Amino acid sequence: MATRFRRADRSAMLAPMDNHSFSDVGGTPGGLGQFLLGFVMACIGGFLITHQVAIVGSYWSFWGGSTFGVTLLPMLFGIGILFWNGKSVIGWLLTVAGALFIFAGIIANMHIYFQPTSLFNTMVMLILLVGGLALIARSLRPHAAKPSE
Repeated sequence: MATRFRRADRSAMLAPMDNHSFSDVGGTPGGLGQFLLGFVMACIGGFLITHQVAIVGSYWSFWGGSTFGVTLLPMLFGIGILFWNGKSVIGWLLTVAGALFIFAGIIANMHIYFQPTSLFNTMVMLILLVGGLALIARSLRPHAAKPSE
């Protein structure tokens, strides 16, 4: 038997929200302006920093040069076993382990560089990012209520 909420029950569930306004952030009074400004600053700072980062791949070098095929074998055997028997635990283990091994190899062979830029640009990027995150954190604290007129 399905239970249905009566109108009184639904309003009782929403009663704690009666005393909150649109400017309340994170369940605390006030702080919407700080939150929005911090969010915009953090997004711009994060974009500028990620725009200065270069990611370069290198040759797959696991036990020697150009050995990607060796790391592909466990996953291929696992896929072959799964085509034979889709419920095979060994097949699933080999497939998942092979995929994780390949993913780890790709991540391990990446080189991440911060492209040269001026000190001023770097400071602007970091101040926007850190200042924005700090404003977001500050907006979640309770603020004094504004006097009503």
